[in-house]
Amino acid sequence: MLFAAVCAFVACDPVHEDISNGNHITADELIAKSSVTVDKSADGKNGNIVTCSTSAPVTAKWNIGGKEMVGNFASKKMRTGDWTVTLIGLCADGTEVTADFPINCEVETDPIKKVWIYGEDPVREPAFWLDCTNDGNEGRFSDNEGRHLPYLKGDVYFGLKTLVFEIVDSEEGSFRWGPGDGLTARIMNGWWSNVYYDDMPITLPYWELPLTETIAKECAATDDGGEGRDLSILMTHGKIKIKSVYYEI
Repeated sequence: MLFAAVCAFVACDPVHEDISNGNHITADELIAKSSVTVDKSADGKNGNIVTCSTSAPVTAKWNIGGKEMVGNFASKKMRTGDWTVTLIGLCADGTEVTADFPINCEVETDPIKKVWIYGEDPVREPAFWLDCTNDGNEGRFSDNEGRHLPYLKGDVYFGLKTLVFEIVDSEEGSFRWGPGDGLTARIMNGWWSNVYYDDMPITLPYWELPLTETIAKECAATDDGGEGRDLSILMTHGKIKIKSVYYEI
């Protein structure tokens, strides 16, 4: 049991994982030592619980539906549809190897529930545009300094939830933030004192924004254990029309 506990500790803490193989592995070797599976429904269809594992001698970073997880093991509840799970392996010599695992989720064996932040009532909370020409309050989560989005509660911040933005329209292009194309955003706080993600690519029709411990500590309200700086989104290229914001459980 002690041996199993030690192994479990090492597996859950990839920063201290032994990757002393002295060189790098190939993408084929990474694929051979890794697996990505979905569960099955009672009638044999592919479910929506994705389980990922690797025994490769690397520090492993998974990207599952836009959410990044570091570790030998990762799991996530997905929406139905076709997806590609990406595994990035940091080898002992410092090089990175990438492997893609296509999956298909046909049915929700574990239904996804939405916890609404904005847009549950489309009449009271209509879709709105967010672009580079807006002032900083357009994409600020604040009841008194924002335009649309409300404060996020402490349990959302410190629960490290992943915010899901449903985007119903978009326009690519370069605006006041300099040369570039596509749809990207800068994620920072309302005091403009820290940038959490810069030129973060925005995916359609759903864009996922993972909250981090740093974001929670700085942006949560003071009575929720944070510094009260408010999370804020600034478009760096293009514009998007946001219909709703929620997180999933």
